Amino acid sequence: MTRNNITTDHTLIIDEIERSIEFHNLNPILSFLPKGSYLVGGFIRDIILGRVNKVVDLDIVVPFNAIEIGKQISGNIESKFVILDKKREVVRIIFHHISIDIANQFSSTIEGDLRSRDFAINSIAFLFDKKFLFDPLNGLKDLESSMLSTYSEKNLFNDPLRILRCFRFVAELNFKIDLKLITFIKKNKEKLYLVAKERINYEIQKIVNGSNALEAIILVKKFNIFGSDLFYKDSFFLDLSKINFSELTQYEKKKFLPLFFIAQLLDEASLEKFKFSKAEIAKIKLLRKWHFFLEKQNIAELNELDRFVLHQELEIFLPSFIFYLPQNLRFDWLNRWRDKDDKLFHPSNLLNGDLIKKNLTIKDGPILGELLQYLSKELAYERLNNFDEAIYKAKQWIQQNAPKCD
Repeated sequence: MTRNNITTDHTLIIDEIERSIEFHNLNPILSFLPKGSYLVGGFIRDIILGRVNKVVDLDIVVPFNAIEIGKQISGNIESKFVILDKKREVVRIIFHHISIDIANQFSSTIEGDLRSRDFAINSIAFLFDKKFLFDPLNGLKDLESSMLSTYSEKNLFNDPLRILRCFRFVAELNFKIDLKLITFIKKNKEKLYLVAKERINYEIQKIVNGSNALEAIILVKKFNIFGSDLFYKDSFFLDLSKINFSELTQYEKKKFLPLFFIAQLLDEASLEKFKFSKAEIAKIKLLRKWHFFLEKQNIAELNELDRFVLHQELEIFLPSFIFYLPQNLRFDWLNRWRDKDDKLFHPSNLLNGDLIKKNLTIKDGPILGELLQYLSKELAYERLNNFDEAIYKAKQWIQQNAPKCD
């Protein structure tokens, strides 16, 4: 069932849910659930939208004893069992590609529970024992119109991360955000900083990897979610609406645009605060370094060494950088980068440190590093062709640059 086929006929949706349950062999697991249990959240939403996920993620609500029920299910299928919240009785079962969260119903009615969930599209319930679809908040209507809304602003106060999750659904589902929800986000974005930094990192990663990430990033910047009104005046942050991303292949977009988008959302202090990896931060620092360098110096006028070092430092993620280049250079740079034999765009060497030490009188240290850099640059500019030429040039370089002893 695709979005275009979303229907008010609950029977068709229920059939799809039951087919999916059977396909993933979930019935033995669900047999442990007491009467009054129901399925809710993303599993139902994604079935209706026709989304196929590698990980099957279920949210189940039971009337009571969530921890004990979770233990029984986990023991029966020999899975990993985690208590997420002992006080509220929320547990997680992980079994191969299946993840199941089980929680106690905390309201006196199912509708009361559903009204506390983040968005209407995640508030559609399937009652297992009655084979009944319950949609008191019109989540199906929102799915049909690709709209994100919430029953109450209080739901977002309960977990401010939901503010950021709005943009995740824009990125992943290409949804619009309800105007009332936009007003709330603008007024309360500061509350996002009450959330654990690791959770914010997780949502940002989901946003930048979404199939509609560009629109989500533009909205995040428009609403200044991570900064003041002047935050994005920094020259490093580009006008994303004016960039043509068609130069990249689908593979390149998937692999390199997330880093570019992260760099367009956060400054270096925020990257560290939100627990981004050292590797991600190091790459973004290099993007910034060369962006500011090229702002001061025309790229066509770079000397050989600067141009070589640029490619050496940006080699493995150059497509994340090309949008800082003049438009007329991007396609040529990408094509050269795609050619793995291009020695400038993929610096290499004909000699390594061991070969140099074996053939020449030089030891480990800064001089050896400088020599390797020199030889790699000579190869990049096609002034070296083979091992013998490399040895000869290395000898010349040592004579000119090695420290002299009196």
